Amino acid sequence: MGIFTPPPKPTNPLEFHRVLAPTASVKLFGKNEDPYALLDAYYQLGGNFIDTSNTYNSEDSERPIGSWMAERGVRDEIVLATKYSAGYKSYDRENFKQQSNYTGNSAKSMYISVRDSLKKLQTEYIDILYVHWGGIGTSVEEVMRHLHALVMERKVLYLGISDTPAWVVVKANMFARQHGLTTFSVFQGKWNAAYRDLEAEIIPMCEDEGLAVVPWSALGGGNLQSTGQREAAAKTEGARVG
Repeated sequence: MGIFTPPPKPTNPLEFHRVLAPTASVKLFGKNEDPYALLDAYYQLGGNFIDTSNTYNSEDSERPIGSWMAERGVRDEIVLATKYSAGYKSYDRENFKQQSNYTGNSAKSMYISVRDSLKKLQTEYIDILYVHWGGIGTSVEEVMRHLHALVMERKVLYLGISDTPAWVVVKANMFARQHGLTTFSVFQGKWNAAYRDLEAEIIPMCEDEGLAVVPWSALGGGNLQSTGQREAAAKTEGARVG
């Protein structure tokens, strides 16, 4: 028998964990009690990748995820991705009257967003931090230098970018390489059978740059269904899947 015991064979698709990208070798699958039940089921089936944002559900996406990981003691088993850029305090203008630095890609927006995300997620580090959208109002130089600083502080392990033109991503990665900074490893964008714009420029760019692709709206917001799912939905008014 060898030194290393082979892992058990996966029992379902969620237990197949692969390397995320050439520049990100982390391995992944592809009322508080309600998300806990969903997260418990997902975890038990082998799921280990959770993608959220500083702004989803008025900040009440990161909080239950953080509480669940802390209560279950599974933080290091989870590949955790979150995002900054969006105005994550815009739902509470009464208490946060000056909104300008809670949005955008500036160094300050990045710093306070990551600071707050770490608190909400009850963790010391984020596996993947996405720029939620790039190319607006902040230079590539500022974004990449300050993202790299977060990596050097080990508050962030890998960098991602979402919903951004291909040329901006290439420019950012080129600047990072030329200056010894951390490059983007992941691109997230809308991609499904009915919406295939990513295939024109983004997918070829990701292949050339060595970026993983993480689709959002993969089921078209629940509108892409099998015949069986559509028939079942027709029996229950308003039912949607995915």
